[in-house]
Amino acid sequence: LEGSGSLVVHTAGPLDDLPAPSAGQELYDDFLPAAVRERPGHEKWFAVVDGRGRVRWTMTRNAEFDLLVLVARATPAAYLAYLRAEGISYLVAGQDRVDLGAALRRMRDRLGVTRVVSNAGGGLNGALLRAGLVDEIDLLVLPAAIGGQLTPAIFDGPPLGAGELPVALRLLDS
Repeated sequence: LEGSGSLVVHTAGPLDDLPAPSAGQELYDDFLPAAVRERPGHEKWFAVVDGRGRVRWTMTRNAEFDLLVLVARATPAAYLAYLRAEGISYLVAGQDRVDLGAALRRMRDRLGVTRVVSNAGGGLNGALLRAGLVDEIDLLVLPAAIGGQLTPAIFDGPPLGAGELPVALRLLDS
């Protein structure tokens, strides 16, 4: 699982040079082409949260991984039409933005996904943690330190609200 911010600069907006979708085309239903789902050797998904429609895809498959884009009902229709035209699978979860819990449930229910690994940046990882969607954290520590106020962190997000407590963790192994 990745966030679109891992693939485009943080200031990138929705792709704006896409053709208008065809009239009457239903775009806000999940799109899971049989050619992808039933491809021999298909075992894994490379899922990317891109509710704003910011990523122009140049690769849709890598070895056993097929691309799956997680979108919302507010995702621009032209972007969804682009994904369909390129044969890129997507699931719709959420209204204004991608609802991560709903997206993970849809991945389980529609695709049989039983394990999700997030290699995302601090923003998506922080959202997953705050939503109670993290079961385990595997952390690899390298002998280096990077500082600075805008340095990416493992978990990012807005400050805790009044009365909100940090997520409690339990060490399993080190």
